[in-house]
Amino acid sequence: MRKRNSKSKKIDSGGTGGRLGRLGSSDFLQHVLDTLPTGLYTVDRDGRITSWNRAMETITGYAAADILGESCSVLEGNTCFGVPCASGKDCCSLFTEGRIKDRRCTINTRGGGELSIMKNARLMYSPDGEVLGGIETVTDISGLVELENEVDLLRKEVSGRARYRRIVGNHPLMQRLYDGIETAGSVQSSVLITGETGTGKELVARAVHESSSRKDGPYVRVHCASLNETLLESEMFGHVRGAFTGAIATRKGRFEAADGGTIFLDEIGDISQSVQTKLLRVLQEHEFERVGDNRTIKVDIRVVAATNQDLDALCDEGRFRRDLYYRLDVIPLEVPPLREHASDLPFLVDHFIERLNRTLGRKVRGVTPRAMERLMEYRWPGNVRELENAVEHAFVLARSDVLDIDCFPRPLGYIDKLRGVGPPTAKGPDRAAVIDALEGARWNRGRAAQSLGVSRVTLWKWMKKLGITLD
Repeated sequence: MRKRNSKSKKIDSGGTGGRLGRLGSSDFLQHVLDTLPTGLYTVDRDGRITSWNRAMETITGYAAADILGESCSVLEGNTCFGVPCASGKDCCSLFTEGRIKDRRCTINTRGGGELSIMKNARLMYSPDGEVLGGIETVTDISGLVELENEVDLLRKEVSGRARYRRIVGNHPLMQRLYDGIETAGSVQSSVLITGETGTGKELVARAVHESSSRKDGPYVRVHCASLNETLLESEMFGHVRGAFTGAIATRKGRFEAADGGTIFLDEIGDISQSVQTKLLRVLQEHEFERVGDNRTIKVDIRVVAATNQDLDALCDEGRFRRDLYYRLDVIPLEVPPLREHASDLPFLVDHFIERLNRTLGRKVRGVTPRAMERLMEYRWPGNVRELENAVEHAFVLARSDVLDIDCFPRPLGYIDKLRGVGPPTAKGPDRAAVIDALEGARWNRGRAAQSLGVSRVTLWKWMKKLGITLD
């Protein structure tokens, strides 16, 4: 026999027709129980139902006369199976847990339907500590669950509109970008993708390829800034054996590998004049020669290029061929910096959390309101890539299923105040601030632009407007 040492009030075990069972025989008590909006019933220590109020009749469809004396397993709830009672039969898990508090589960109604409920239950004891049975309350929460499912569906629909292939964002600037990708996918013209470092230009390039008729063909990427002139030319066009020191075998280039598909030239603004000339020929004639060879190779490729530089300004400086620029810029696509579509930040955070949960086997649910507020305030000079790294950093440090601001990199939220140099006012660029930023970066435009929280293109335009040169 299950007993409890602590004192307990004696429970009247009399009965009148079984409706109240051990709870009492008073008509007044029965009236009170029947006026409760919450379902209430009791079971004996073998799990047989001994009382059943009117709310339980309404909730389940079972009349008291039909269900009294039946096992509670008739409800088939997911908390009511496979638990042995004193008699050795199965009954409610209450008898192993001692109590049930705010448990969401389901029960089957008399009509065979499934109903979502909130369940609370406690064991009942005799004065000497013997388990007499249990008393349970049931609240119908099917309306709440329905509403939650509806909200979840709406959230998924919004999330769906905020995702285009691998790109995340619901801001009008992003919607305009998606439209541009669809347009680029419907034709075969060259595409030039511009945007700051970390904005996701490669994702856009891949989306262009996947939305085009070439989606089943190869997609080949060349990072132009990572190789010197000789190696880049060989990487693009291939070489024959003995073409240069170290060329011990003939090698096919990326343009040949991309035949029938798309080649993505990342950081196109960093290629040399010699490579620019050869690239222009490929765009015009769809042919080239391998390094050290005179045999012409024809290819069917679509060129997508990307840069974080102002190619128009580079043309003015004589560092980039204007005719090549025009050939590349047939369909321009601009990827906005994160600060210009900051409303997409929650979507991006959720996206990175989902991905990290899958990768690391975690179950992080999100970020705290305080952390989200700080994330929204920050200017993100490194754009989406910086945000992704910040979320991963928080994942590593977090010890709970919610990421708080303390888990994120320390500069977050403080860097703008520590810079001492902010972006120009709405009236126009501040010449002194721009010069200070350039001097602080030793006249490196990339670092100066980052310290000002703007793109290199914007900084270049300000310099031209303010008459600031690198001389």
